[in-house]
Amino acid sequence: MGITLEQAEAAVKAAKAKAVEINTLMNIAVVDAGANLVAFARMDGAWLGSVDIAQKKARTARYFDMPTGEVGKLSQPGGSLYNIEHSNGGLITFPGGIPIKNGEGVIIGAIGVSGSTVENDNTVAQAGVDALSQ
Repeated sequence: MGITLEQAEAAVKAAKAKAVEINTLMNIAVVDAGANLVAFARMDGAWLGSVDIAQKKARTARYFDMPTGEVGKLSQPGGSLYNIEHSNGGLITFPGGIPIKNGEGVIIGAIGVSGSTVENDNTVAQAGVDALSQ
């Protein structure tokens, strides 16, 4: 079973709380196991350009079942996934997208966050993931 709306909203809520805690504005997207958007939030004042990036980070994490930062490492010149960011209508290969797993370790969706540094994006995304593992 994929992520439920209730779970997706809980992930968004936790991610927003972390963004407030670290004093940044974010766009937060949660997709289901089929990479379809389930929940989205654009914090007041968050960059408009990051709306698309957050959604693509979530989809990238789900398409390849790994954090987007890991996809980025593999897609460097000479890497096994070099130029992969040009596939699937455009991927994002820097941190801020993380797969979401259920209690049995099965991927049920992914979260993507954009609006600050990639370190902050990843921290906020991880908070969303962590909210579902408690």
